[in-house]
Amino acid sequence: MLTTLKNAFKMKELRKKIFYTFAMLVVIRLGSQLPVPGVDRTYFSRWFAAQTGDAFNFFDAFTGGSFLNMSLFALNITPYITSSIIIQLLTIAIPKLEEMQKDGEDGRKKLTAITRYVTVGLALIESTAMAIGFGRSGLLEDFNALNVITVIAALTAGSAFLMWIGERITENGVGNGISIVLTINIVSRMPQDLASLYNQFVKGKPVATAVLAALIILAIIVAMVILVIILNDATRKIPVQYAKKVQGRKMVGGQSSNIPLKVNTAGVIPVIFASSIMQFPVIIAQLLGYKGTGVWSHILKGLSSSSWCKPSEPVYSIGLVVYIVLVIFFAYFYTSITFNPLEIANNMKKQGGFIPGIRPGKPTSDYLNRILNYIIFIGACGLTIVCVLPFVFNGIFGASVSFGGTSLIIVVSVVLETLKQIESLMLVRNYKGFLND
Repeated sequence: MLTTLKNAFKMKELRKKIFYTFAMLVVIRLGSQLPVPGVDRTYFSRWFAAQTGDAFNFFDAFTGGSFLNMSLFALNITPYITSSIIIQLLTIAIPKLEEMQKDGEDGRKKLTAITRYVTVGLALIESTAMAIGFGRSGLLEDFNALNVITVIAALTAGSAFLMWIGERITENGVGNGISIVLTINIVSRMPQDLASLYNQFVKGKPVATAVLAALIILAIIVAMVILVIILNDATRKIPVQYAKKVQGRKMVGGQSSNIPLKVNTAGVIPVIFASSIMQFPVIIAQLLGYKGTGVWSHILKGLSSSSWCKPSEPVYSIGLVVYIVLVIFFAYFYTSITFNPLEIANNMKKQGGFIPGIRPGKPTSDYLNRILNYIIFIGACGLTIVCVLPFVFNGIFGASVSFGGTSLIIVVSVVLETLKQIESLMLVRNYKGFLND
């Protein structure tokens, strides 16, 4: 990795792209410190401290602390992420959007434009809800129409500006801009989390205990990173053979290829979906100030990840079981709407391709389905392990950090993809990679 970056800086064009990306990241972090006019920046700090659950911690981690500090980037790119997921799901239900998705570059440009409009709409709705809902409770120093409109305009503009920065990074920098914006937000919270772990488990302890605790923490983090890397890169290659045929006076075909099926086919989407569903009732209850009575109070507590894996209250770990089931379900669901074995089988048949030992057409589709179901389950189990481990340590040892399984998967995946893009740019320039250097 270091060799790749070192060689990348030797190329003027690539060096400009890296510096451009870095400059945009500096702008993002500066914007995350600028306060929204007319708000009490300590409001959310006090409000968070009064909450029993951790439903908003996930959101705050994705915004790099901007939400807690109520900066101009408080909404960050979460409206864009939500918009992208909505549009992607709607392409299955709306034939016109599905046509756009298959219509090459022009279709993708139209979908991107629609995603932008939906992003601004969602940011407007979220900022309005925050300005009015929290404004009445003390978020605004003076609750009046002018301050409400100012907050709505500032938060919506901040979210739209971050979306623009993400697109500019994709176009003029390195890596996927939106993913990099999300990654820098998550990474910005890690020093604070590591300091929290140090103060909780290392500081003030006997030397032997402190060293052992530090080594255990380091070993867990390294092991999780390695597991995420394995999960991200693992693929099952399905061999494909193309039959020979005559075109004009030439014999073409006969070559071998493969279909690479990623073990973690759905990426981090199942975790985001499962977390959103689990936290939605808790967020609504907290926004309405509803504490819950009787059975409802236990249900709300069970849905909160802060109650899971506690030896003193094992019954609330049922919520963790529900979470695991949702992760596995969404792994299958999301893969089913983004990967079509029948379409792949038909395309292979048209091109004269076949899987050795499997007949073309429906038998090929059935074979791909069987393989896919098998590897999705393995990927979902790996995803579950990465996501559940932080909950286990939080419940048993009280080690609460923002860079949980979801954040770690995002950071590692984005870093690996960005390095691959840098290597591909170097390959295009020099016609050789740097892996052999």
